[in-house]
Amino acid sequence: MARLSVAHTPDPDDAFMFYGIVSGAVRVVGFDGVDHIIEDIETLNRWIIEEGRAIDATAASAHAYAYVSNRYYLLRTGASMGEGYGPVVVSKPGLASLRGARVAVPGRYTTAYLLLRLAIGDIFQPVFTRFDLVPGMVESGEADAGLLIHEEQITYASRGLDLVLDLWEWWSRETGGLPMPLGVDLFSMSHGRDAAEAFRRALVESIRYSYEHKGEAISFASRYSRVKDLSLLEKFITMYVNDRTIDMGEDGLEAHRVLYRMSRDRGLLPEVRMEVV
Repeated sequence: MARLSVAHTPDPDDAFMFYGIVSGAVRVVGFDGVDHIIEDIETLNRWIIEEGRAIDATAASAHAYAYVSNRYYLLRTGASMGEGYGPVVVSKPGLASLRGARVAVPGRYTTAYLLLRLAIGDIFQPVFTRFDLVPGMVESGEADAGLLIHEEQITYASRGLDLVLDLWEWWSRETGGLPMPLGVDLFSMSHGRDAAEAFRRALVESIRYSYEHKGEAISFASRYSRVKDLSLLEKFITMYVNDRTIDMGEDGLEAHRVLYRMSRDRGLLPEVRMEVV
């Protein structure tokens, strides 16, 4: 049997949900073991979109999936979806408008960037950078505002930054309260649907294992996180790893369809044919 390449981000929610699999406590039926890869989300997005790397199972942005839907199944399990919270745009006090503003953006293929363009159009100047560098660019004046994802979206106030735009509020108004698609997990079609189903079942087990061994799993996640306060880390994990992570549900799938339809209608994305496992 072959080994499975499994890639996810160092973000605490990803590390937490994959803990059961990468620790060896949960086995993926049909495979000898896993080769564990950790990279930031935009690197993983670029690998599968621009470089065509053959990663068997990978975390990706929902935005990125639009470009690889002919090669990867979209898994119902493992999605990060905002409900009551999501990416935010922040600035130092006093920014009057985002029109013409230099906005630090955590990657061309991030869902947050797509959502920002849908919300306000291309009235701003994107400055692409690594997600963890965004707050510092705003503080230093290299950017007028910053689009925050991951833990930074709940810690920006401690850095003296002000909220400019809450993308969850915009999305909720536009969609009537559908959950907000952000991150997804994908499985290569090259292995077939049965293997994808086996991996999805293992990921469900892995998430449950992490909650059953919460202390261990949070400790594992903290190795990769920028935030070392374990209570803050746990807060972020519980925001994004929940029942919807086990199965995004029909409204979660509909939210993805709405995102892709809105983006296609605005000329921002190609037609997306979702193959869901």
